[in-house]
Amino acid sequence: MYSDTLNNTVAAMTAPGKGLLAADESTNTIKKRFDTITLESTEESRRDYREMLFTTPQISDYISGVILFEETLSQVARSGQPLAELLIAQGILPGIKVDKGLIPLNPGSAEKCTQGLDGLGQKLQQARELGARFAKWRGVYSIAHTLPSRQSIHVNAEGLARYAAICQSEGIVPIVEPEVLMDGEHDIHRCERVTTEVLAAVFNALRTHGVTLEQMILKPNMVLPGAECTVQAGPQEVAEATVRTFKRTVPAAVPGIMFLSGGQSEQAASANLNAINALNTSKPWVLSYSYGRALQAPALQTWGGRDENVTAAQTALAKRARLNSAAAVGGYRAEMEQVA
Repeated sequence: MYSDTLNNTVAAMTAPGKGLLAADESTNTIKKRFDTITLESTEESRRDYREMLFTTPQISDYISGVILFEETLSQVARSGQPLAELLIAQGILPGIKVDKGLIPLNPGSAEKCTQGLDGLGQKLQQARELGARFAKWRGVYSIAHTLPSRQSIHVNAEGLARYAAICQSEGIVPIVEPEVLMDGEHDIHRCERVTTEVLAAVFNALRTHGVTLEQMILKPNMVLPGAECTVQAGPQEVAEATVRTFKRTVPAAVPGIMFLSGGQSEQAASANLNAINALNTSKPWVLSYSYGRALQAPALQTWGGRDENVTAAQTALAKRARLNSAAAVGGYRAEMEQVA
Protein backbone atom coordinates (compact mmCIF):
# COMPACT_ATOMS: atom_id res chain seq x y z
CA MET A 1 0.00 0.00 0.00
CA TYR A 2 2.83 2.39 0.82
CA SER A 3 5.47 1.02 -1.55
CA ASP A 4 5.84 4.15 -3.69
CA THR A 5 5.95 6.39 -0.61
CA LEU A 6 8.65 4.26 0.99
CA ASN A 7 10.70 4.15 -2.21
CA ASN A 8 10.49 7.92 -2.66
CA THR A 9 11.51 8.52 0.95
CA VAL A 10 14.51 6.22 0.67
CA ALA A 11 15.60 7.88 -2.58
CA ALA A 12 15.47 11.32 -0.95
CA MET A 13 17.34 10.15 2.17
CA THR A 14 20.18 8.62 0.15
CA ALA A 15 20.69 11.54 -2.25
CA PRO A 16 24.38 11.74 -3.30
CA GLY A 17 26.57 13.74 -0.93
CA LYS A 18 23.84 14.17 1.66
CA GLY A 19 23.40 12.66 5.12
CA LEU A 20 21.18 12.85 8.17
CA LEU A 21 21.36 15.18 11.14
CA ALA A 22 20.56 13.29 14.33
CA ALA A 23 18.83 15.85 16.57
CA ASP A 24 16.86 13.29 18.55
CA GLU A 25 18.56 13.64 21.94
CA SER A 26 16.25 12.70 24.78
CA THR A 27 15.40 15.30 27.40
CA ASN A 28 18.00 13.78 29.74
CA THR A 29 20.71 13.71 27.07
CA ILE A 30 20.21 17.25 25.85
CA LYS A 31 20.29 18.45 29.47
CA LYS A 32 23.79 16.99 29.72
CA ARG A 33 24.76 18.79 26.49
CA PHE A 34 23.31 22.08 27.75
CA ASP A 35 25.15 21.65 31.06
CA THR A 36 28.41 22.01 29.12
CA ILE A 37 27.36 25.54 28.11
CA THR A 38 25.70 26.36 31.45
CA LEU A 39 22.24 26.58 29.90
CA GLU A 40 19.07 25.40 31.60
CA SER A 41 17.21 22.79 29.57
CA THR A 42 13.63 23.97 29.13
CA GLU A 43 11.09 23.40 26.39
CA GLU A 44 11.87 26.88 25.07
CA SER A 45 15.67 26.52 25.14
CA ARG A 46 15.45 23.14 23.42
CA ARG A 47 13.17 24.66 20.78
CA ASP A 48 15.53 27.60 20.25
CA TYR A 49 18.53 25.29 19.84
CA ARG A 50 16.86 23.02 17.32
CA GLU A 51 15.41 25.98 15.43
CA MET A 52 18.91 27.43 15.17
CA LEU A 53 20.15 24.16 13.66
CA PHE A 54 17.26 23.76 11.25
CA THR A 55 17.38 27.32 9.88
CA THR A 56 21.08 27.20 9.00
CA PRO A 57 21.43 28.71 5.49
CA GLN A 58 21.99 26.13 2.72
CA ILE A 59 21.87 23.25 5.20
CA SER A 60 19.69 21.37 2.71
CA ASP A 61 22.72 21.16 0.41
CA TYR A 62 24.22 18.64 2.82
CA ILE A 63 21.35 17.24 4.90
CA SER A 64 18.53 15.13 3.44
CA GLY A 65 16.72 14.42 6.69
CA VAL A 66 16.66 15.23 10.40
CA ILE A 67 15.90 12.72 13.15
CA LEU A 68 13.74 14.50 15.72
CA PHE A 69 12.89 13.78 19.33
CA GLU A 70 9.16 13.33 19.88
CA GLU A 71 8.86 16.74 21.58
CA THR A 72 10.49 18.51 18.62
CA LEU A 73 8.15 17.05 16.02
CA SER A 74 5.23 18.97 17.52
CA GLN A 75 7.10 22.17 18.46
CA VAL A 76 6.53 25.50 16.73
CA ALA A 77 9.29 27.95 15.73
CA ARG A 78 9.30 31.53 16.97
CA SER A 79 7.73 32.51 13.64
CA GLY A 80 4.74 30.29 14.40
CA GLN A 81 5.68 27.69 11.79
CA PRO A 82 5.92 24.07 13.02
CA LEU A 83 9.54 22.93 13.02
CA ALA A 84 8.67 19.91 10.86
CA GLU A 85 7.11 22.19 8.23
CA LEU A 86 10.17 24.43 8.39
CA LEU A 87 12.30 21.44 7.38
CA ILE A 88 9.90 20.27 4.68
CA ALA A 89 9.90 23.75 3.11
CA GLN A 90 13.67 23.37 2.60
CA GLY A 91 13.36 19.93 1.04
CA ILE A 92 14.54 18.18 4.21
CA LEU A 93 12.60 15.15 5.45
CA PRO A 94 11.59 15.03 9.12
CA GLY A 95 11.94 11.74 10.96
CA ILE A 96 11.41 10.67 14.56
CA LYS A 97 13.08 8.55 17.19
CA VAL A 98 10.39 6.12 18.34
CA ASP A 99 12.11 3.84 20.83
CA LYS A 100 11.65 4.60 24.51
CA GLY A 101 15.24 4.03 25.55
CA LEU A 102 17.20 1.25 27.18
CA ILE A 103 16.38 -1.05 30.07
CA PRO A 104 18.42 -3.92 31.60
CA LEU A 105 18.24 -7.08 29.52
CA ASN A 106 17.73 -9.04 32.75
CA PRO A 107 17.47 -7.89 36.38
CA GLY A 108 20.93 -6.71 37.40
CA SER A 109 22.35 -7.21 33.91
CA ALA A 110 24.92 -4.80 32.44
CA GLU A 111 23.50 -5.51 28.99
CA LYS A 112 20.58 -3.49 27.63
CA CYS A 113 17.56 -3.99 25.43
CA THR A 114 15.27 -1.38 23.92
CA GLN A 115 11.66 -0.68 24.90
CA GLY A 116 8.86 0.93 22.92
CA LEU A 117 7.07 -1.65 20.76
CA ASP A 118 3.75 -1.33 22.63
CA GLY A 119 1.50 1.11 20.77
CA LEU A 120 4.16 1.75 18.11
CA GLY A 121 1.76 1.56 15.18
CA GLN A 122 -0.47 4.32 16.59
CA LYS A 123 2.58 6.42 17.47
CA LEU A 124 3.82 6.16 13.88
CA GLN A 125 0.42 7.15 12.50
CA GLN A 126 0.44 10.27 14.63
CA ALA A 127 4.02 11.07 13.62
CA ARG A 128 3.16 10.69 9.94
CA GLU A 129 0.29 13.15 10.34
CA LEU A 130 2.81 15.66 11.77
CA GLY A 131 5.12 15.21 8.78
CA ALA A 132 7.48 12.38 9.76
CA ARG A 133 8.58 10.19 6.85
CA PHE A 134 11.07 7.93 8.60
CA ALA A 135 11.80 6.64 12.09
CA LYS A 136 14.73 5.39 14.14
CA TRP A 137 15.18 2.61 16.70
CA ARG A 138 18.48 1.91 18.46
CA GLY A 139 19.78 -1.33 19.90
CA VAL A 140 23.10 -1.39 21.78
CA TYR A 141 25.70 -4.10 22.31
CA SER A 142 28.54 -3.94 24.81
CA ILE A 143 31.89 -5.63 24.22
CA ALA A 144 33.62 -7.27 27.19
CA HIS A 145 35.33 -10.60 27.81
CA THR A 146 32.03 -12.52 27.70
CA LEU A 147 29.84 -9.89 26.03
CA PRO A 148 27.72 -9.46 24.07
CA SER A 149 25.78 -12.54 25.11
CA ARG A 150 23.81 -14.59 22.62
CA GLN A 151 20.65 -13.43 24.38
CA SER A 152 21.57 -9.77 23.86
CA ILE A 153 22.27 -10.31 20.18
CA HIS A 154 19.01 -12.22 19.68
CA VAL A 155 16.71 -9.95 21.72
CA ASN A 156 17.98 -6.74 20.15
CA ALA A 157 17.82 -8.17 16.63
CA GLU A 158 14.21 -9.20 17.20
CA GLY A 159 13.30 -5.77 18.53
CA LEU A 160 14.89 -3.99 15.57
CA ALA A 161 13.14 -6.30 13.10
CA ARG A 162 9.69 -6.02 14.71
CA TYR A 163 10.02 -2.23 14.79
CA ALA A 164 11.09 -2.13 11.12
CA ALA A 165 8.17 -4.28 10.01
CA ILE A 166 5.68 -2.06 11.87
CA CYS A 167 7.22 1.05 10.32
CA GLN A 168 6.88 -0.22 6.78
CA SER A 169 3.25 -1.26 7.41
CA GLU A 170 2.56 2.39 8.35
CA GLY A 171 4.38 3.94 5.37
CA ILE A 172 7.40 5.01 7.44
CA VAL A 173 10.97 4.14 6.39
CA PRO A 174 12.76 2.44 9.29
CA ILE A 175 16.30 3.36 10.24
CA VAL A 176 17.68 0.21 11.85
CA GLU A 177 20.43 1.14 14.32
CA PRO A 178 22.44 -1.72 15.85
CA GLU A 179 25.27 0.00 17.73
CA VAL A 180 28.27 -1.94 18.95
CA LEU A 181 29.58 0.45 21.58
CA MET A 182 33.12 1.88 21.59
CA ASP A 183 33.40 1.55 25.37
CA GLY A 184 36.19 -0.79 26.44
CA GLU A 185 39.71 -1.96 25.77
CA HIS A 186 38.94 -4.34 22.87
CA ASP A 187 40.93 -4.10 19.65
CA ILE A 188 39.58 -3.56 16.15
CA HIS A 189 39.60 -7.30 15.40
CA ARG A 190 37.29 -8.01 18.33
CA CYS A 191 34.96 -5.22 17.18
CA GLU A 192 34.93 -6.72 13.69
CA ARG A 193 33.97 -10.16 14.98
CA VAL A 194 31.20 -8.80 17.19
CA THR A 195 29.84 -6.43 14.51
CA THR A 196 29.76 -9.32 12.04
CA GLU A 197 27.78 -11.48 14.46
CA VAL A 198 25.40 -8.64 15.33
CA LEU A 199 24.66 -7.68 11.70
CA ALA A 200 24.17 -11.31 10.68
CA ALA A 201 21.57 -11.71 13.44
CA VAL A 202 19.85 -8.43 12.56
CA PHE A 203 19.43 -9.31 8.89
CA ASN A 204 18.27 -12.81 9.71
CA ALA A 205 15.58 -11.29 11.94
CA LEU A 206 14.63 -8.69 9.31
CA ARG A 207 14.06 -11.45 6.76
CA THR A 208 12.06 -13.50 9.28
CA HIS A 209 9.76 -10.54 9.95
CA GLY A 210 9.23 -9.80 6.25
CA VAL A 211 10.99 -6.44 6.15
CA THR A 212 11.60 -5.16 2.62
CA LEU A 213 15.32 -4.46 2.57
CA GLU A 214 15.06 -1.98 -0.30
CA GLN A 215 12.84 0.22 1.87
CA MET A 216 15.01 0.61 4.97
CA ILE A 217 18.20 2.37 6.04
CA LEU A 218 20.94 0.80 8.17
CA LYS A 219 22.60 2.98 10.80
CA PRO A 220 25.53 0.97 12.21
CA ASN A 221 28.79 1.66 13.97
CA MET A 222 32.04 1.74 12.05
CA VAL A 223 34.44 -1.05 12.98
CA LEU A 224 36.72 0.63 15.52
CA PRO A 225 38.93 -0.30 18.46
CA GLY A 226 37.54 0.39 21.92
CA ALA A 227 38.11 3.89 23.20
CA GLU A 228 40.48 2.55 25.86
CA CYS A 229 42.43 0.26 23.53
CA THR A 230 46.15 1.03 23.57
CA VAL A 231 46.40 0.49 19.80
CA GLN A 232 44.10 2.80 17.84
CA ALA A 233 43.42 2.37 14.12
CA GLY A 234 43.92 4.86 11.30
CA PRO A 235 41.25 5.66 8.71
CA GLN A 236 42.54 3.12 6.17
CA GLU A 237 42.38 0.22 8.65
CA VAL A 238 38.95 1.34 9.84
CA ALA A 239 37.70 1.52 6.25
CA GLU A 240 39.02 -1.91 5.31
CA ALA A 241 37.59 -3.61 8.40
CA THR A 242 34.24 -1.85 8.08
CA VAL A 243 33.67 -2.56 4.40
CA ARG A 244 34.89 -6.15 4.79
CA THR A 245 32.34 -6.66 7.58
CA PHE A 246 29.49 -5.20 5.56
CA LYS A 247 30.30 -7.23 2.46
CA ARG A 248 29.96 -10.34 4.60
CA THR A 249 26.70 -9.38 6.29
CA VAL A 250 24.72 -6.55 4.62
CA PRO A 251 22.73 -7.52 1.50
CA ALA A 252 23.23 -5.37 -1.60
CA ALA A 253 19.46 -4.74 -1.56
CA VAL A 254 19.90 -2.30 1.34
CA PRO A 255 20.01 1.13 -0.35
CA GLY A 256 21.86 3.16 2.27
CA ILE A 257 24.19 2.77 5.22
CA MET A 258 24.25 5.96 7.29
CA PHE A 259 26.90 5.67 9.97
CA LEU A 260 26.52 6.78 13.56
CA SER A 261 29.54 8.63 14.94
CA GLY A 262 29.49 6.71 18.22
CA GLY A 263 31.79 8.89 20.27
CA GLN A 264 34.35 9.68 17.58
CA SER A 265 35.68 13.22 17.38
CA GLU A 266 34.27 15.40 14.62
CA GLN A 267 37.50 15.11 12.62
CA ALA A 268 37.82 11.34 13.06
CA ALA A 269 34.20 10.77 12.02
CA SER A 270 34.82 12.72 8.81
CA ALA A 271 38.20 11.13 8.07
CA ASN A 272 36.95 7.58 8.62
CA LEU A 273 33.82 8.13 6.51
CA ASN A 274 35.99 9.54 3.74
CA ALA A 275 38.35 6.54 3.84
CA ILE A 276 35.38 4.16 3.63
CA ASN A 277 34.07 5.91 0.52
CA ALA A 278 37.53 6.24 -1.04
CA LEU A 279 38.33 2.53 -0.57
CA ASN A 280 39.03 0.96 -3.95
CA THR A 281 36.59 -1.93 -3.84
CA SER A 282 32.99 -2.59 -4.83
CA LYS A 283 30.44 -1.09 -2.43
CA PRO A 284 26.80 -1.62 -3.48
CA TRP A 285 25.31 0.79 -0.92
CA VAL A 286 25.26 4.55 -0.45
CA LEU A 287 27.65 5.10 2.48
CA SER A 288 26.95 8.32 4.30
CA TYR A 289 26.41 9.81 7.77
CA SER A 290 23.75 10.12 10.42
CA TYR A 291 25.71 12.10 13.00
CA GLY A 292 24.55 13.82 16.14
CA ARG A 293 27.34 15.18 18.30
CA ALA A 294 29.90 14.93 15.46
CA LEU A 295 27.80 17.46 13.51
CA GLN A 296 26.41 19.56 16.35
CA ALA A 297 29.25 19.95 18.88
CA PRO A 298 30.96 23.02 17.37
CA ALA A 299 27.59 24.72 16.82
CA LEU A 300 26.46 24.06 20.39
CA GLN A 301 29.65 25.45 21.91
CA THR A 302 29.56 28.50 19.63
CA TRP A 303 25.88 29.21 20.30
CA GLY A 304 26.08 28.99 24.10
CA GLY A 305 22.36 29.78 24.36
CA ARG A 306 22.77 33.39 23.17
CA ASP A 307 20.80 34.92 20.29
CA GLU A 308 23.76 37.04 19.20
CA ASN A 309 25.75 33.85 18.51
CA VAL A 310 23.20 32.21 16.22
CA THR A 311 24.89 33.20 12.94
CA ALA A 312 28.33 32.03 14.10
CA ALA A 313 26.86 28.77 15.38
CA GLN A 314 25.10 28.16 12.09
CA THR A 315 28.38 28.77 10.27
CA ALA A 316 30.01 26.11 12.47
CA LEU A 317 27.24 23.61 11.72
CA ALA A 318 27.38 24.33 7.98
CA LYS A 319 31.13 23.70 7.97
CA ARG A 320 30.82 20.29 9.59
CA ALA A 321 27.93 19.36 7.30
CA ARG A 322 29.94 20.47 4.27
CA LEU A 323 32.98 18.43 5.33
CA ASN A 324 30.91 15.32 5.97
CA SER A 325 29.17 15.79 2.64
CA ALA A 326 32.62 15.76 1.03
CA ALA A 327 33.52 12.63 3.00
CA ALA A 328 30.35 10.92 1.76
CA VAL A 329 31.76 11.07 -1.78
CA GLY A 330 35.42 10.48 -0.87
CA GLY A 331 36.41 14.13 -1.29
CA TYR A 332 37.32 15.14 2.27
CA ARG A 333 40.87 16.28 3.02
CA ALA A 334 42.33 17.15 6.44
CA GLU A 335 43.40 20.59 5.23
CA MET A 336 39.72 21.44 4.64
CA GLU A 337 39.40 21.72 8.43
CA GLN A 338 41.39 24.96 8.26
CA VAL A 339 38.97 26.68 5.87
CA ALA A 340 36.13 28.61 7.51
